[in-house]
Amino acid sequence: MPGRLFFWVKLASWLELCLFAALLFFWLAPGFEGETFVFGLAHGIGYIALCLLILLTIVRRQAPWPLLAATLTPLGPVGSVIGIELIERRGWGIDLDRLPDGADRGTA
Repeated sequence: MPGRLFFWVKLASWLELCLFAALLFFWLAPGFEGETFVFGLAHGIGYIALCLLILLTIVRRQAPWPLLAATLTPLGPVGSVIGIELIERRGWGIDLDRLPDGADRGTA
């Protein structure tokens, strides 16, 4: 079941996705070697922190294991954002039998 830490995982995933997008922009644009280094370092540290936060959330049983798998794909923070959306919209990785009565089961 997504818990309190899941909100922070979602926020950190979007922040890391923005850092990754900025890194890609400065890496592709010519003449931004300093900015590429700064955003590359920020992305590297942020990605490791995001993975550790997701692992902590999983250990506390507030997020399913597939979220970590989605984050560790080559897509990185894009995978974690997609994984979060699938969890929230479709209920992937959530034990539907443990949801309280009347809860949205995400079966669209």
